[in-house]
Amino acid sequence: MTTRGHAPDGEDIPSLADTSALREPPATARGARTRAALVAAARVVFERDGYLDSRLTDITAEAACSTGTFYTYFAGKEEIFQAVLEVAQDDMLHPGMPRLDPEDSSPVDVIEASNRAYFEAYKRNAKLMLILDQVAAGDPGFREVRRRRSRAFADRNARAIKDLQDRGLADRTLDPLMAARALSGMVSRMAYYAYALGEDHPLDELVETSTTLWANALKLDRNAR
Repeated sequence: MTTRGHAPDGEDIPSLADTSALREPPATARGARTRAALVAAARVVFERDGYLDSRLTDITAEAACSTGTFYTYFAGKEEIFQAVLEVAQDDMLHPGMPRLDPEDSSPVDVIEASNRAYFEAYKRNAKLMLILDQVAAGDPGFREVRRRRSRAFADRNARAIKDLQDRGLADRTLDPLMAARALSGMVSRMAYYAYALGEDHPLDELVETSTTLWANALKLDRNAR
């Protein structure tokens, strides 16, 4: 069992970033450093000013480089935004969930670890998550990418729930996909209110509440292995 924030290695989760238009990485170490500085600066500006109000001159000022240097690496704001997503999405997709010993871990232990990793990753990327909503509101193509990613995560969690049902550990009357969508969506909205909107909820409280709701909804025994 995993939740939205962690995907097993090799799982086919659609990329959040459209890298098809990005240029080849710089051939020199200096070029790579300059490009990385621009991407880091762009994230600072996007998160500070919002995507719509961000200007290339603000990005170049933050990176302490010229507009001409910017155009050496990127065609415009849309392209560097995709580069920001390319860097950030690995943290959002693989937030560092600890390895658990299957023999000593119950399904609830795994859900708890997954939830904690998701909340921690969301907190690190909360400002960027707000930007994603802003971009999606005006870009149908980006909305479709997010929809496909959401479906991929839901399908993955549905398979995990179905496995628990087949093993007699979870409520077999639940539709796995609908349960996955409801429970994963709950965790996502809890993270949104806590970190994107800035409500003051301790991490441990978020983890404990979300994990208890997962376990209760699926009728899981906390001690079952």
